[in-house]
Amino acid sequence: MDPRSSAQDVPRCDLCETAIVHSYCDFCHVNLCKPCVVDHISDGYQKHAIVPFVERRSTLVYPKCETHPHKNCELQCQDCNNIFVCSSCTASKQHKGHNFVEVTEVYNKMKEDIKKDIKELENHISPTYEKLTLELEQTLANLDVGYEKLTTIMSKQGEQWHREIDIIINKLKTKINEIKMQHRDILKKHLIEIKQVQSAIKQSLLAIREIEKSTEVSSTIKYSSRISEFIKIPPKVQVSLPTFIPKPIDRKKLYSLVGQITPLSTVMEDNISLLNQPNTTVRERLDEPEFLCTIQTGHEHLCSVTCLNEGIIWTSGQTNVIECCNIKGSLLHTIQTKSDSFPYGIAVDSDGYLLYSDWSPRTVNKVRNGQTEELIRLQGWRPGNLCVTSTGDLLVTMFSVDYTQSKVVRYSGSSEKQTIQFDDEGKHLYSGNGYTKLITENRNHDICVADWAAGAVVVANKDGKLRWRYTDHPSVTKNKPFKPRGIATDSQSHILTADYENHRIHILDQNGQFLRYIDNCDLKYPYGLCVDNNDNLFVCEYYKGNVKKTKYLK
Repeated sequence: MDPRSSAQDVPRCDLCETAIVHSYCDFCHVNLCKPCVVDHISDGYQKHAIVPFVERRSTLVYPKCETHPHKNCELQCQDCNNIFVCSSCTASKQHKGHNFVEVTEVYNKMKEDIKKDIKELENHISPTYEKLTLELEQTLANLDVGYEKLTTIMSKQGEQWHREIDIIINKLKTKINEIKMQHRDILKKHLIEIKQVQSAIKQSLLAIREIEKSTEVSSTIKYSSRISEFIKIPPKVQVSLPTFIPKPIDRKKLYSLVGQITPLSTVMEDNISLLNQPNTTVRERLDEPEFLCTIQTGHEHLCSVTCLNEGIIWTSGQTNVIECCNIKGSLLHTIQTKSDSFPYGIAVDSDGYLLYSDWSPRTVNKVRNGQTEELIRLQGWRPGNLCVTSTGDLLVTMFSVDYTQSKVVRYSGSSEKQTIQFDDEGKHLYSGNGYTKLITENRNHDICVADWAAGAVVVANKDGKLRWRYTDHPSVTKNKPFKPRGIATDSQSHILTADYENHRIHILDQNGQFLRYIDNCDLKYPYGLCVDNNDNLFVCEYYKGNVKKTKYLK
């Protein structure tokens, strides 16, 4: 056991190792009892700093100067990468004219930052991880129950298949019995006919033998032969037994008919509770958005824009050409749609490949290494706008060919995963006209749709449940009804939507609360929107064919 501590762990003097500590030397970093304080400072050294034990480590320990070892470095040179310097260094030629900052100032600022980090860790981050741990432990505890439910469902499916197979086999057996009865009736009928002829032959033979024995002239002369009648042997009836042709068991097809087990879906979702905490990722809005540049695309009716990275954008309008250009407007290359109709929506997937929806063949296509391949083909529906989610899924707005219904469908590759069309009361979430529905995903995985015909932004959660609708914000400068076109989200979970006829952008928070307009950049008929990795906003001007780049966050 440490002799400086008792059973109750009371600190002891570092010098005598027996008395209870009373003071502390902030320079030498030793615990001292009252008697030992006198002994400690009796060496005449001027640097000793005796403080009460509860105030220990309150005196700053400055680093020693490498150039002047007898001095402490109480400053930092801002012009020399903030190296530590002493007062003698500041007067040297090496640091002539340089800017200095006191170490205590930097120290105190860092202490404040440390306190903030401690508070953040204790109040937010650590409790969040504790919550995650509990959730995972609960999920693990319930794992067997979930899988038992799955195997129970499978067993019920197997029992139902056995019942159906027994019903089918019994039907086949019944049909065989019916055929057997028909077979028997045919043979019985033919047997009766043969026996009737056989009986006639026997009777005729008896009569002939009587005439043969008789000496009567008249009966002999009246005899008429029936040989020609009996010699015609009736045809032999050949009735073949039916056959049962068992079809070979296609195990692969049978496996798929019984049911399908979806693979494990592992999605690393952002923890919203952490994302929403005030930290260094929070970006404030500028007092006035800043117009950065205009990119001229040449499209007469510009509808869509999407960012490949900070320097490259894809644009499309009401032509069959999709253009790729850099931030200066220089055309890099073009893609022509396979059907020669204009694309309703464009997006870039997680691998950087262009996706576009094609009207006439009702397809969604991927452009890979210059080659266009069909990804999705629809029946009874036409694809509209596209959005690639944070998990790599593809969201597609679509509308029926008779323009009466609209929906959002989530795809993983070419496989349909989810359909979002109705609310909990069975009412349509979206207006019937699906042509002007643009879509995006927020950072909290909400699915956000700008529904032009409904005059609303419709937001559902990742499960497809309606969260809220936004139908406009009162404004004295509004001249036309709110008809949202483009929609985008940023790193702060803001939702931005283009107010086409009022020539401005609405910014909403993730709960649908209006925050502000962007209306100072001389926008005209804003349509498609996108936000790059630095939260710069790109806006399509429908008639001008320009893309305007705007900064609205600090």
